[in-house]
Parts: sequence; C-alpha cells; structure tokens
Amino acid sequence: MRRPFASVLSLVARMNTLILKPGKEKSLLRRHPWIYTTAVAKIEGKPASGATVVVRAADGRFLARAAFSPVSAIRARVWTFDEQEPVDHAFFKRRVTTALEYRRQMIHNTGATRLLFGEADGLPGLIVDRYQGEGAGATDQLVCQFMAAGVEAWKDAIVGALVGATGCPNVFERSDAAVREREGLPSLTGVLAGEAPPETLVTHESGVKYYVDVRRGHKTGFYVDQRDNRLLVQQQAAGRDVLNCFCYTGGFSLAALAGGAASVMSIDSSGDALAIGARNVELNGFDPARAEWRDADVFKTLRALREEGRSFDMIVLDPPKFAPSAHHVDRAARAYKDINMAGLKLLRPGGQLLTYSCSGAIDADLFQKIIAGAASDAGVEARILRRLSAGLDHPMLTSFPEGEYLKGLWLQRT
Repeated sequence: MRRPFASVLSLVARMNTLILKPGKEKSLLRRHPWIYTTAVAKIEGKPASGATVVVRAADGRFLARAAFSPVSAIRARVWTFDEQEPVDHAFFKRRVTTALEYRRQMIHNTGATRLLFGEADGLPGLIVDRYQGEGAGATDQLVCQFMAAGVEAWKDAIVGALVGATGCPNVFERSDAAVREREGLPSLTGVLAGEAPPETLVTHESGVKYYVDVRRGHKTGFYVDQRDNRLLVQQQAAGRDVLNCFCYTGGFSLAALAGGAASVMSIDSSGDALAIGARNVELNGFDPARAEWRDADVFKTLRALREEGRSFDMIVLDPPKFAPSAHHVDRAARAYKDINMAGLKLLRPGGQLLTYSCSGAIDADLFQKIIAGAASDAGVEARILRRLSAGLDHPMLTSFPEGEYLKGLWLQRT
C-alpha cells in the first residue's frame, strides 16, 4: 500500500536539515516565520518541495521545523518553534481547531468569514474563507488558496481537518494566485471535497445580501477582509452622494445603499463584476435609481468627473495591488498619490474619503505619507479620523508585520 505523500514527508523529515549562516538565526529567535535563501548556509539531505526540515543555527541549536521550498526566495516557512511538536496529521487538526475557535468567539453577524489566515494561524501560505449560504437551496462553502509548498504537500490532511472541524462538506480550491509560480507550483482550481459550488451563491453581511462567484471571482470570490470597513460606510452614508471606485461586485456600494445613501456611483473595469453588483441591488430590494454602474477606467473617469464639475460627499478608493513586491514601491506610490489627489479634488467640504492599499510592500506609515502628499498637491486640508485595517478574522502577529497587507485611512475634508 502506498503511503500518502504527506506521511512520507513526515517520515523523512529527520533526515532533512537546513543550517543557517552565522547570525541569521536572529529573526527566528524573534519568531518570524520566514527563512530567506540568503540566510541558508547549507542543506543536509535532499528535501522535496513541501518537505518538513529541521532548522538549526550555525552552532547546531534547534530553531524550528519548517516547510521547504526549493524554488522560492523564501526557502522555508516555519510550522513550529517547538522541538517537541511533530508536523503530522494531528498538527493540522490542532491548528485548524484553534483557528476556528478564535473565529467563533470574535466574528459575528456575517455569513462570510476568513477561517484561516496563513502565518497568523500557524499555517503559512494557506487562506480559507467560509461562505454560509442564505435562502432556498442554500449551500455552505469553503474556498481555499494553497499558496506555498508546505500547505500544498499537506493538502489532503488540511482538507480533512477543515471538513471535520466545520462540518461543511463542500471545499473548492482557488489556488490560482501568481504567488504559486514563485513557489514552483502550478495554478489549480477545482473541487477538493463535496459538491461543486453554484454559479453564484448568496451570503450575507451586516444585514446585506451578496451574490458571490467563488469559481471565477477575485481571490475567493469576495473581499472578506473589508467587512468592518463596509459597515463603517453603512453607518456613515445616510443622505450622502457616494462614489465607489474599483467597486468590483459592489461591496461598499451595497453597504452605502443599505445605510441610506442618496446616490451611489460605482466604477470598475469589469463588466461581469458590475453585472453582479446590479443584481445585488435587486437582491436587497434597493431602489435601482439610486445606483449607477460605470464600466470604465477609474483614473480617466475621475478626471472626467472633475471636468464635469461633479462632487461627492463620500468617496471610497479600494484599488487593486499596485505594488506586488518591493521592486514596485516607487511606481505604486505615484499611482496611489495620483488616485487620491483626484479623489480629494472631487470631495465636497466636510466630505469623507475612505482610501486603501492592499500592497504588502507599502506599509502604513508610507501610505499615510503618500496620502498627505496627495492632499497637499490637491490643495485641500483633511483630517485623519481613523486608520483602517482588515477585520478580526485577519489577525496580525507581532512577530510578522508583513501580515498587515491591508491598510487604509478614513479622512474628512475640512
């Protein structure tokens, strides 16, 4: 009988050792979970992609057990810093159970939850969202992204742990992010357990219903990380004229309509996403006359709106990732400044701007400096009401600041 691949990995783990260069153990002693290839002195054994390796300092001290990636610049991602903790099926059951218990305690009033958030839950490279359906024929769906060699190797064990802990039989894979290529992994989508998801399922959040396309939509189908920020818009939108840029399927737009916005203009370059947004208006029984959907380039449209003399009481700027890596920071900074300067010029005095960056390479301090520069160049004065981030189902480790990929600012034009 053939052993499962993950079992073979655990059996040979003791043969595979990654030894660091002198002084390169410092980040691991601070419990940072990434080991870059430049920190590695030598590798003993012949670990396969995803194999568990023992990580030791140059003097032989045990530091961690980690998942090996022979291709990635992140040569290994830490599973555990405990020398007595083996990486086996029980390990993944414990990690999944702990993560779910945290969400049960902290996350309420939503049918869309991030159950597993990679390094923050001790499972580097793994994203799992749960969509609890609503209405006749509703389905409960887990959507997974396996974005690193380690979780890819233990996929069967992880799926089994998820189904067992959640009671949800349906698991769909959306491992089609570009980061997989950097791990030497192919792009994969498809059913991992149970039945295939419907073309669009209906879930809910803060009293609003949403169609979600988990098969072909962005990421896992919906931006679960913006839940708290959508609620903020819902609470602030009453009577306002709202502009939602890079709206996708209208998450912020629907929140504004639910909050009593006088009008909402939504702009995106995806006609398919806009069509789902319009269906969401109908699904919730909102007046379609209050919602305008524009299939257009946001940068060009903002300039055109300015030339038309248009203005708004609330503007949401939630663009795609402008800086996929540190190499793109300068170019991304210019794009963020340009889009925010244009937005601020369209904002009425007393109006609110909610602006975001999902680029991990742009930290919160740099983002705030970019926005300050945009306000200065736009010739407006703005106060920061609050820094914004992802919801509580996206926890951030003190030892892993890279986990804070989503950052935002809630501004008011004075």
